[in-house]
Amino acid sequence: MAKNIYVGNLSWSTTNEDLHSLFAEYGDVTSARVIEDRETGRSRGFGFVEMDDDGATKAIEALNGSNFMGRDLRVNEARPRERRPRW
Repeated sequence: MAKNIYVGNLSWSTTNEDLHSLFAEYGDVTSARVIEDRETGRSRGFGFVEMDDDGATKAIEALNGSNFMGRDLRVNEARPRERRPRW
């Protein structure tokens, strides 16, 4: 079973590949995506990584609060997106 992980406070220059390599040390990464602004294409400073349960637990423990590319990461299990009303 794969787990979805939220990764916050990313450096603006972080790529999907950077994210993938960082988490690959802890287990099998299914996907790693830095979220970009729809209009500008620039990073929004956070992303999501999907990986196996075991690796996810290890990665969250090891990487939450750690320094990556000059920023202290916030890493935790992703929560389902809240539905917001569209105006």
